Amino acid sequence: MYGIGLDGSTEIWHKGTWMNRPTREKAKQKPPAKRAVPVPKKAPEETRSRVKDDARTLALLWRRQERPARSGLTLSTIIQTAIEVADREGLEALSMRRLAEILNVGTMSLYTHVPGKAELVDLMWDASLDGLYADPDEPKRQPGYRAGLEFVALRNRALFEAHPWLLDLNITRPVIGPNAAAKYEAELRVLDGIGLTDLEIDAVASQLWTHVFASCRWAEEERRAQQESGLTDVEWWARTLPLLESVMFGDFPVASRIGPKSNEMRLPETSTQHHFRWGVEVVVQTVASLVRDREAQR
Repeated sequence: MYGIGLDGSTEIWHKGTWMNRPTREKAKQKPPAKRAVPVPKKAPEETRSRVKDDARTLALLWRRQERPARSGLTLSTIIQTAIEVADREGLEALSMRRLAEILNVGTMSLYTHVPGKAELVDLMWDASLDGLYADPDEPKRQPGYRAGLEFVALRNRALFEAHPWLLDLNITRPVIGPNAAAKYEAELRVLDGIGLTDLEIDAVASQLWTHVFASCRWAEEERRAQQESGLTDVEWWARTLPLLESVMFGDFPVASRIGPKSNEMRLPETSTQHHFRWGVEVVVQTVASLVRDREAQR
């Protein structure tokens, strides 16, 4: 049944309800089909390196022996070549394809030795620690725990200076290999038997490591900044301080007094050298204070 609506439109009686023609026609229209969002395909290397296979990495780290491929390629050769590339050009320049080109093998042949770049980097980290100490007791043989802690700090700084790409790693959850385990053992032995609890020994070793890592990371960033700007740290501060003094004077009296003097007092050391040495001294003095407290409690 048809009728005329109040607005002059044609209406139709449908299932007990008056519907105007535009509404009826609109009701018949199907909603537009949803367009599928294309998912970009990822390169095999990107897919492989997104999630690490820690179990496979542990098996590779603690391998007892390795058999070379028909081409003569070994996992040790792959790791050492990867370290050389990272030392020379940085970790970003390292890829499985680039490594295969250097080794003159097919990219897929590398995956028969290591699952991907993420696992390879774990292997590189552990390999870089090989020879850090002559044996687990070398730090302990230094004349006293103070000299032992300083020895550990200097060895770790030398490690980062030799392999700056280590400073770009996130090693908060490391996959422990034999060299990392030997490093940890050696650095704990320095503090063993001097009166600290096991938890304190671990905390001191971790704090010293954290300080060295942060100081070396700062030094590396300073080196990169100098390379980009062409200015040393001293030269940069010489340009910046006059402007800072003009805007900070009066409002920040303590900062205005200490800031310029700190730069003058630590010369000829750079800021990173000063903070490295100072931080190690703080750790050593903290240990000395703990040892005195334990002796006083006896």
